[in-house]
Amino acid sequence: MKTVAAVGLRLSYTTPISSDKRHFSLTSRRPQATAAALAAELPKIEHSGEEDGFVYQGPLTKPFRNLKLFSLASIGLSASLSPLLFVVESSLPMSARFALAGIAVGTSGLSTSLISWCASPYVTTMHRFRPGRSGGAEELELTTQSLFLKPRVTRVFDPSFLIETRRPLARWELADKIRLTDCRKEAVGTNVHPQEGSEETVAETRDEKGEVIGRWIVKWGADGEGQCHQMGSVKRYFNVHEELLQ
Repeated sequence: MKTVAAVGLRLSYTTPISSDKRHFSLTSRRPQATAAALAAELPKIEHSGEEDGFVYQGPLTKPFRNLKLFSLASIGLSASLSPLLFVVESSLPMSARFALAGIAVGTSGLSTSLISWCASPYVTTMHRFRPGRSGGAEELELTTQSLFLKPRVTRVFDPSFLIETRRPLARWELADKIRLTDCRKEAVGTNVHPQEGSEETVAETRDEKGEVIGRWIVKWGADGEGQCHQMGSVKRYFNVHEELLQ
């Protein structure tokens, strides 16, 4: 499994996880959960470290925004004008009118869904935070936008979980599996080696109100092997311009 090679971002499996960076929870493997359930079942995570001044700005943020606005306007216009096909006088049979209305709304809906899928991973801004203490991993905060242009802020507590992805129109993804190498085990030390069966929050996604809507959690097994799973609606894929990273 490959890691992301980005200048200035220590995205490597040799990045140590210190004891103060662990965010354990005893959660069930439910794929979806409400924000209230997430807040109740998982402990609040205190963000350590200070921002190092690096701010990444996605150069295609405005074009993607305009494209989403256009797609939303088109589907709204199609949905609002389609009823006119049934009230205006015409020689078209009712079946043909239903077909035309369905084609108009379906085409607009399909294009809007496609645009949403393509633009969903695009990172508009990214902030980087220094390790809070010696031996800790730096954190990344990546902001994306929903279809309705609402910000989705994802905090990644250990960038070593960000790996290259095969998903089109994305560069990184949160790994679903990870294995601590011997080099990393030596760097971490036996006193903070993850215990078998323990769970750790790798990343969390917040909405525009700052409420947690999803988390990416790793459950550690034997010999430093971790299996990740989703809780709630967490952003997993990210599209960045790596050539702009410092």
